[in-house]
Amino acid sequence: MRLFTDAAFHFIEARKRAYALSAVVIIAGIAAMAFNVATLGSWLRYGVDFTGGSLVQVRFDGNVTAADLRDALGGAESPPITRFGEENEFVIRAPVEEGTELAAVVGEVQAQISAAMPDVTYEVVRTELVGAKVGSELQQKAGLAILFSFVTTLIYLAIRFETRFGLAAVIATFHDILIALGFLAAFRVEISLATVAALLTIVGYSLNDTIIVFDRVRENRGKKGARKRDMVDLVNQSINETLPRTIMTSATTLVVLLCLLVLGGAVIRDFTLVLILGIVVGTYSSIFVASPALIEIQRRWGVGSEGEKKERPQPATV
Repeated sequence: MRLFTDAAFHFIEARKRAYALSAVVIIAGIAAMAFNVATLGSWLRYGVDFTGGSLVQVRFDGNVTAADLRDALGGAESPPITRFGEENEFVIRAPVEEGTELAAVVGEVQAQISAAMPDVTYEVVRTELVGAKVGSELQQKAGLAILFSFVTTLIYLAIRFETRFGLAAVIATFHDILIALGFLAAFRVEISLATVAALLTIVGYSLNDTIIVFDRVRENRGKKGARKRDMVDLVNQSINETLPRTIMTSATTLVVLLCLLVLGGAVIRDFTLVLILGIVVGTYSSIFVASPALIEIQRRWGVGSEGEKKERPQPATV
């Protein structure tokens, strides 16, 4: 079964409505960040990985699940818990107020576990205290990792295609990251290393989807007589031709992520939510942001054949 085999949608013509939608969502996200700065003191709600805190690794002799341990430590208000190593071994990450001794944190964790599961035996395998300075360094490195991905992407696409393709792809990816950050700020999702990994995954997915469209644009521009065609028509054709692949890839990926969201539990819920948002926004941006941006760049900076330059001597407004 092949969907949208004869698609002929006018995507580029709908770009202004898409711009308005993106602007509203991005502005709402920025407003949420500003509100968080005023109320939380930070534009995002950073977790223990970035603010510093304690790490307590425990190993149980009985059959204990992460859900059991989470209930013992406060349920929905419990600190992040992840399985580590063997099946009954877990790592508990908890924020620590300045001046609090690690021994006091470990003692509180042990008291809660013993009270909730008196018949279960366990041992504390490892304890660590992560300072706020280390967390601050991780914040900087996470930001540099995302910035580095933009730079390397622009270089790669400039070599693989042309500079204008790289610029358009980076614009669309920056759009996706802004929306994702706005979502994290608005819903105060805790920022952990897993969340950063999800953001980097969004970058990769969005670029992959955009490159598929751009590859078809380049292929169609190489056909006989294509240089004299209107760029809007050519890009619309390319989007429609790749639409079956775009829809099927996004749909199958979303099915897997929705299963993870329902069955994966609280440990990977934030990670999965960010990925789901990224898949939806990445698919949207490859059509309504990257493709119009490519046309705008070509029109404003006069890239292409002489015939294309004569058709549009003056910059046009997208």
